[in-house]
Amino acid sequence: MPNHNYYVYIIASVSFVLYIGVTNDLIRRVEEHKDGIVDGFTKKYKCKKLVYYESFFHVEDALKREKELKGWKRFRKVNLINIGNSRWVDLYDQLTS
Repeated sequence: MPNHNYYVYIIASVSFVLYIGVTNDLIRRVEEHKDGIVDGFTKKYKCKKLVYYESFFHVEDALKREKELKGWKRFRKVNLINIGNSRWVDLYDQLTS
């Protein structure tokens, strides 16, 4: 199986509900969240702002990190976002400009 870039990402709603996911195409996946294409948690809570992401070469590493982050308490997730994105700007804009 070929290796690609994989991403663990955190999407937030305007009321700061957080969703953590994994993808091999970050821009496409964020666009799906923004457009509300897939029914589920992010559509229900209107999670549309990309506030954090990490890239990995191997999918196994990305999945391991996703599981780790999902196991964290909320305050730890918020601190992680604040370290790299203290204003909680939508990082999608930086990826697409």
